[in-house]
Amino acid sequence: MKVRRFEWAGASATATAVRNWSAEAAAPVEVDSIGGLVREGGDAALLALTKRYDVPEGEVSGLRVEPAEAAAALAAIDAELRAALETAAANIRAVAAAQLGEERRVELPQGHTVRLREVPVRSAGLYAPGGRAAYPSSVLMTALSAQAAGVARIVLATPPGPDGKVHQVTLAAAALCGIEEIYAIGGAQAVFALAYGTETIEPVDVVAGPGNAWVQEAKRAVYGTVGVDSLAGPSELMVIAGHDTEPEWAALDLCAQAEHGDGALLVAAVELHVLDAVADATERLAAERPGVSAAAPLALVQVPDSTDAVDLCNAFAPEHVEIFEEDASLLAGRIATAGCIFAGRWGATALGDYAAGSNHVLPTGGAGRFTGPLGPGAFRRRISTVEVDRAAAAALAPVVERIARAEGFPVHAESAMIRRQ
Repeated sequence: MKVRRFEWAGASATATAVRNWSAEAAAPVEVDSIGGLVREGGDAALLALTKRYDVPEGEVSGLRVEPAEAAAALAAIDAELRAALETAAANIRAVAAAQLGEERRVELPQGHTVRLREVPVRSAGLYAPGGRAAYPSSVLMTALSAQAAGVARIVLATPPGPDGKVHQVTLAAAALCGIEEIYAIGGAQAVFALAYGTETIEPVDVVAGPGNAWVQEAKRAVYGTVGVDSLAGPSELMVIAGHDTEPEWAALDLCAQAEHGDGALLVAAVELHVLDAVADATERLAAERPGVSAAAPLALVQVPDSTDAVDLCNAFAPEHVEIFEEDASLLAGRIATAGCIFAGRWGATALGDYAAGSNHVLPTGGAGRFTGPLGPGAFRRRISTVEVDRAAAAALAPVVERIARAEGFPVHAESAMIRRQ
């Protein structure tokens, strides 16, 4: 693990310095060539890319995974694992359902009304990372949000492993959610296929889900052709460490996020000995655990006060923040940019990653300044219905005429004023 101490230079300047340093190790990513191959080559290009990136030593039998295969995987998994997935699913579903908005009707002074309602998109493409590892939790997080939104067609894309097959636990999670359209494709090519379609895959309206840098860049590239949820990855964690922080607890939380790769890790503390204890424990535990990325950047900042730690968090906008302070709930209420906040010593980020009910598809790279966790809203769109009677039209027309003529659109003015006759 790469560790660096940063001198306090104010919240904004310190956050920028940490963000820039954390991003230095990231290799440049280019996905346009992959997008071109998928658009021009369709299924054949997807099969060739899957062979190249996911199954170089094995055979690629096809793109579509039949629902019966997923159902068999669900029936075959360990009973305790199935119970755990069902518990996680119930919590995620409950939180997702609580986010749905109701129809609203606004009555305006001129006598007309504007009715606001939300409708689901027709189709959603979900991406769950895979390959050598399995991410059934990402299937639950994305699929249950789309289902709560009321999406009729839900498509899952996830990479096959070296044997050419999707991991059984991932398929089990898909079956648990009732997903029947599953494709064994990964990386940027999966995102392009979902957005543009191929001979086998009908394009979707929204692409959502976490993934590596190639997945995120592909989502950035297709935005506008389809909607996307956010640019979620690689994983990040900030820890605000108080005087009674358990160093090994904090260290394990940081190491857990470093299992995902080289995302930004940040520890802020008022007391230097607390900062040192967490840093020492993190380096020691990371060295003992081969799954923890050795290149993960851990930034350490001694802040003047706990309120400065909150300001640093708001400037840094981390994916996750853990607050190990006695007044954790109070401090949490002042944080406005983190993707998900864990208040108090018992709130490990890992709980939210799997089963707490909050969604683990969260904004990274500072995107928490303008977006939030994945939820049903990513799969719904607002529609306004304007109801204007004759009296309201007569009252509004002169207002519209003045503004339209000021903007240089006289026909707009005529269109409004004719309704006064």
